[in-house]
Amino acid sequence: MADAEPRPNSDLATRTMSALVMLAVSGFALWAGGMAWMVFVLVIGIGVWFEWSGLCLKMYPPGGKRTVWRYGGAVYCGIACAVLLALRDMPEGMYTVLMIVGAVIGTDIGAYIFGRTIGGPKIAPRISPSKTWAGLLGGMTGATLVIVLMTYLEMRQSFDLEGGFATSRSCPSLASELPVLVVSGIVLAILAQAGDFFQSWMKRKAGVKDSGNLLPGHGGLFDRVDGLLLVLVVTGNLILLSELAGGL
Repeated sequence: MADAEPRPNSDLATRTMSALVMLAVSGFALWAGGMAWMVFVLVIGIGVWFEWSGLCLKMYPPGGKRTVWRYGGAVYCGIACAVLLALRDMPEGMYTVLMIVGAVIGTDIGAYIFGRTIGGPKIAPRISPSKTWAGLLGGMTGATLVIVLMTYLEMRQSFDLEGGFATSRSCPSLASELPVLVVSGIVLAILAQAGDFFQSWMKRKAGVKDSGNLLPGHGGLFDRVDGLLLVLVVTGNLILLSELAGGL
């Protein structure tokens, strides 16, 4: 939901409390892994598909087009869920999931800060009037910073430990990795924004502001993960394919 229109300040406490609860539940499930992570991902995936389906009911009259869109949403959400489950089972899977989710959050935060402070031309005002090119630049910056930070932490964790702490000599320089990390941040931010635009288009066509009201102050589940879905479908599968290729 990058570069989104701010809600009333009176809603801030509710939004903050909801965000803390979501963070605690998702964080525990990710840390626990196994069945806890599977149940969490499936519950969220099913909830997102129900909201997607609800939008489809308002977008199109009964008929083949509505059915195709609803089944397409099931496939879209199903792939994203499958990627999340597979990524968590990889070596360093927790880092990978945290990096992807954190980069999407970084995209939202960076886009909001740049969009509000710089403003400027809109990207697609008919679809999402609040999103600007400056916001997209901020999203790229935020995603890149998160990816660089998470990569650095992962590299420290993977190196030899002395007395329980990694020494500065054991930690490699990120200089050689920076070009790839920067490109990854840019691509991920573009994908996250594209997923956000896609959901904004669906809501505009359906004539609604939010995809649901399950999360107080935040709208629906689909509103929270719109950008993450496309990121998972594209980059998640690329990561998995690279892992498979490396194992051959």
